[in-house]
Amino acid sequence: MKKVLLLWISLGLMQVSLAQDFNHTIKLEAQNIPNLGGVQAFAHAEYQGKYLIIGGRLDGLHRRQPNATFDLAGHNNQLILIDPQTNQVWTKAVSSLPTSIAEQLSTTNMQYNQVGEMLYLVGGYGYSTDSVDHITFPYLTAVNLPGVISAIINNTSLTPYFRQIHDEQLAITGAHLKKIYDTYYLVGGQRFDGRYNPMMHGTFVQTYANGYLKFQIVDNGTSISIVNKLKIVDAEQLHRRDYNVISQITKDRKEGVIAFSGVFQVQADIPYLNSVSIDSSGYTVNPNFSQYYNHYHCATIPLYDSLNNKMHNLFFGGIAQYYDSAGILVQDNNVPFVKTIARVTRDEFGGLSEYKMSTEMPGYLGAGAEFLINQNIPTYTNGIIKLNSLTGDSVLLGYVYGGINSTAKNVFWINDGTQSTASSVLYKVLLVKNNATTNILNVQSINKLQLQIYPNPSEGKVHLIFNLIQKENVIISVYDLTGKLICERIITDAEIGENRYRIEEKNFEVAGEYMVYVTVGKNKVLQKLIIE
Repeated sequence: MKKVLLLWISLGLMQVSLAQDFNHTIKLEAQNIPNLGGVQAFAHAEYQGKYLIIGGRLDGLHRRQPNATFDLAGHNNQLILIDPQTNQVWTKAVSSLPTSIAEQLSTTNMQYNQVGEMLYLVGGYGYSTDSVDHITFPYLTAVNLPGVISAIINNTSLTPYFRQIHDEQLAITGAHLKKIYDTYYLVGGQRFDGRYNPMMHGTFVQTYANGYLKFQIVDNGTSISIVNKLKIVDAEQLHRRDYNVISQITKDRKEGVIAFSGVFQVQADIPYLNSVSIDSSGYTVNPNFSQYYNHYHCATIPLYDSLNNKMHNLFFGGIAQYYDSAGILVQDNNVPFVKTIARVTRDEFGGLSEYKMSTEMPGYLGAGAEFLINQNIPTYTNGIIKLNSLTGDSVLLGYVYGGINSTAKNVFWINDGTQSTASSVLYKVLLVKNNATTNILNVQSINKLQLQIYPNPSEGKVHLIFNLIQKENVIISVYDLTGKLICERIITDAEIGENRYRIEEKNFEVAGEYMVYVTVGKNKVLQKLIIE
């Protein structure tokens, strides 16, 4: 089995005082509800103190074998209703619904957005009886929440409370459906048709959205239509799926969203470290910021501090290329499960920075989980929590539910279906206000170089990716562990933006560990490289 990379960044992690920033901590408390099963990668809605769970998978991390991965037994084909106040759970099968609706409601990685008493579902990947195969479904489905919840509790017909329309542009999975003012944004994702097969044996067709689709939904309660569609394409920066898109209040105090990280980069099978801000005027790649934690989709919480005009985004576990080990930032290009709870804060000037919270997830947990908001706390119309309106020393923000619970960091290559499960635990998320516990700034997140090395470990073919905000000479130096200079290159033709350079194989005649320095002006980053 391939070695796991341990890569240290010399800048490390910096302790900082947050008295003027986010002087609060997060506390998790497990709430085990009888008869509540596990599910991951699902859609959900909140209504009158209850939470409706739709679709997703009942198993853990998908397997690699085409005959086993995304099998029918793992589809969640029941609607699940949870009342955490009374510890009650209700379920109702979707099989009584028309086939196209029932099949979409059993998919994984649907996109969804709740507006009042209506939940809109888009796409999702699952099994189609018409295609006799797995497909990405080309539907928009409207769910009447009061009617569906009543039908589940009273065991009556579901059919009157679902409506569906067909649109091939909505055949998307692993994206996010967000709303900015009166316009919906279907951001990122992919169309994936056929049976998943990582061995690339031609069993599927995968097409990234490479952008976002803007549209408006016209819904009079009887019929639905989509109008004013506009597709925005950027095959380099918006080539993202299975990631986090979070509603925002911008530095100009307007509505927007940020697309954080995502997989995979166009020229390398590693996550994006940068992020993209989207609002009604367009999109912008955020300069001078890299997100090193929480790269795959996980539970997230947005909170806005209106007094200081700061936006705080919390991320709960999941999967990431980097994690913290005793104050050392560690890179693992196998992209493992992590326990990290992190925060990305947008300051009043628009700058972003990443912090590791003092609390961790209780295990390798969080990928494909969701945050179920406490419906009694104050929010803006786009669902962002009003931080300054929260009262009391400890506030229940909501619950983290579901997701993949893994027994170890890296299980993909040995996965036979027993190494991970879908979590059935509801975790209360408490915000403990004005707590003295110090969070940790990841200084690499605000380093302008955004250095990545791949593959790592390597057999000698090594590529460096780094970013420049202005044209400057770049010095790449490689040392062995004795301090001997192995090679050095001064690059005078590097361009503004992303740059990619290769270190020649002839420089690595001996297997072992090497230190790679990249210096640009006053910025210097050190990473450890393993040659096998």
